[in-house]
Amino acid sequence: MAAGGLDGAGQAKMHTLEDAVAIIQRTHAMVERYALAVKTNQNAGPLVLQIKRSIEPLVGLMKAQFGLIADQATGVLLAMGRGGSDQTRVRGLREGIAQLRTAIEIAERKVKEQHMKEIPLSPE
Repeated sequence: MAAGGLDGAGQAKMHTLEDAVAIIQRTHAMVERYALAVKTNQNAGPLVLQIKRSIEPLVGLMKAQFGLIADQATGVLLAMGRGGSDQTRVRGLREGIAQLRTAIEIAERKVKEQHMKEIPLSPE
């Protein structure tokens, strides 16, 4: 009988992905506040800056181990800077955050598949 666990590289990658999930959750909350401000015609300018500031650390965090996810986050940042209405920006942000969340979930699954090691249990 054997139990499974992650090797050292897998644990480091999972820690990075867990940090990324926390950033995505905070950013998602900010995007929803931004959407509510846009819907109620309130000043949404400061929220845009907060969202940008929350996504930027994600790019740096993911760049070393998960370059494609970092590129997706950079794409979300670039899309925020484009012109257009606030409604268009809200839609783009929601889609971008959903794509990032999906990419992180896929990366977690791949890390578990690639870095799982069997730990032999003591004989009984």
